[in-house]
Amino acid sequence: MPRHGRKYDKAASGIRREVLLDDTSTALQMVKDSAYAKFDESVEIAVRLGVDPRHADQVVRGTVVLPHGTGKTIRVLVLAQGEKVNEAESAGADYVGLEHVQKIKDGWLDFDVAVATPDVMGQVGQLGRILGPRGLMPSPKAGTVTFDVGKAVAEIKAGKIEFRVDKTGNLHAAIGRVSFDVDKLSANLSAFMDTVVRAKPSAAKGVYIRSVTVSSTMGPGIRIDPNLYRRATR
Repeated sequence: MPRHGRKYDKAASGIRREVLLDDTSTALQMVKDSAYAKFDESVEIAVRLGVDPRHADQVVRGTVVLPHGTGKTIRVLVLAQGEKVNEAESAGADYVGLEHVQKIKDGWLDFDVAVATPDVMGQVGQLGRILGPRGLMPSPKAGTVTFDVGKAVAEIKAGKIEFRVDKTGNLHAAIGRVSFDVDKLSANLSAFMDTVVRAKPSAAKGVYIRSVTVSSTMGPGIRIDPNLYRRATR
């Protein structure tokens, strides 16, 4: 059994793990109240889904623009050429240009999201073994392979995040910071869960949303009643 420190135990002492909260604002306030780290912790959500990711038709993935962002500064790399370079720079991309392909091969990875135009994917595809395992490979499904690089960069900077179910059927995402007020966290949580519910695969049978837990980076988990979201998936 994993052992926690005294600060964690103190934060968790007033939380009843068996209780499922049907008020997301209350749950998020408890997350804020139980955060104890000296840094501005992320507020994270973990959703257990009733899917079998071993089957391609039950893989849940998608993107969502959080209304109030994640609170994190996202460094965006755009791999493009020609006029798309100027478009990406105007939209606020941190790094632009195909010269970064070689830099990545040499070990440079100082970015959080990579966007590429379809016409350069022949070159970008060479980076699959480097970027793929790190979740940084541009993908059409994630909206990061596109000619509309200006829109892609603007959405990412505004708080667009990607999610994908892991091999155990769980989704994890950061939906803000402890310093956010509850209303902003609630709006971000609602946007995330609405998108997850809409992403339910037609092949998924039985209960889709099995559990929902929110927490700060270091703090204890607060359980939300999954029935709040099950009604929408019937």
